[in-house]
Amino acid sequence: MQPWRFVRVTDLALRRQIHDLVEDERLRTATALGKRDDEFLSLKVQGVLDCGELLVAALCEAREQYVFGRRTLPEMDLASVSCAIQNLWLAARAEGLGMGWVSIFDPVALARALSMPEGSVPVAVLCIGHVEAFYPAPMLELTGWARVRPLDQLVFHNQWSTTKSVEGTHE
Repeated sequence: MQPWRFVRVTDLALRRQIHDLVEDERLRTATALGKRDDEFLSLKVQGVLDCGELLVAALCEAREQYVFGRRTLPEMDLASVSCAIQNLWLAARAEGLGMGWVSIFDPVALARALSMPEGSVPVAVLCIGHVEAFYPAPMLELTGWARVRPLDQLVFHNQWSTTKSVEGTHE
């Protein structure tokens, strides 16, 4: 159904404007985190100005509500754009390129900057390009921000599990 569009940003002034939107939201996020603000600000969360290619992934303007699952799962359009991003990410990695998904921005301001039609929603700012090296593990795990959860906390058998796993053991 392709309920998504990608905008390739090649204009340097527009790239700077997007960088500013991301930076504004990054500072707001840091403030909202309270005592973890400095830790958050130390993370590299975007490469809008550095990357070789900058794309913005967006959901299209309002579409037929009752087609192919939208009546029962209106989130399917968001799932579709997420799959398109994941496919792009896998293709980039297969070509030896890095990709980052920037999700901290004001969607209304970004839509306005890109002259998007009414009802369209930017979902991701994607930074793609050559990198010196790939992280050996997810950056948030390497920096101690978050840990990858064990598979038994994410995949259940036959029904949702209520058993909590801590440090790989069950309570």
